Amino acid sequence: MFRSRANSSAEKTAVSDKVTADLSKQPRDPQAPKGRPTPKRAAAQSQRRSAVTAPANRKEAMKRQREARRADLAKQREALASGDERFLPIRDKGPVRRFVRDYVDSRFCVAEFFLPMAVVILVMSMVQIGNLQTVSLLLWMIVIVLIVLDSIGLAIRLKKQIRERFPDEPKRGVLAYGLMRSLQMRRLRLPKPQVKRGERP
Repeated sequence: MFRSRANSSAEKTAVSDKVTADLSKQPRDPQAPKGRPTPKRAAAQSQRRSAVTAPANRKEAMKRQREARRADLAKQREALASGDERFLPIRDKGPVRRFVRDYVDSRFCVAEFFLPMAVVILVMSMVQIGNLQTVSLLLWMIVIVLIVLDSIGLAIRLKKQIRERFPDEPKRGVLAYGLMRSLQMRRLRLPKPQVKRGERP
């Protein structure tokens, strides 16, 4: 009777030792905590990726932000030169503003010649010859009047075209955007003109 009990306990011990040995032979992820299931491959990869990409400290985070900002600015400069809508600044994005740029760039505007004319008139006003200073003052007045009249006409025509072509698009600030562009010399405009003079958009 005592011998059968001893035999049964010995058998149970042998079975448990065998199960433990079998479990120890099974492959296990060395990074997985003991007693927990091995994480799936996607979860493990995402954890490794986050561990690699996460900045070590605040200085590293600031450095990465500066690098990202430089990359964005470089893309914006390329877009301003090529007219690529994807990377343009917010103030230049959208079909309405693109049309405004093309509309202004396709015309001769008096305001775009203001800077060279201002230099000429300023030189004339400094020369002490006869009535040249009076003539330069008169030219100032004529140039200013021409710029005002041309800008008013441009704003009226541009507003009409925008209403007809883009009835449902937001139009806030587009007239000021077009007038400011007309004040710049054509070769200095950003984004660069995409149409030729006389080529209607």
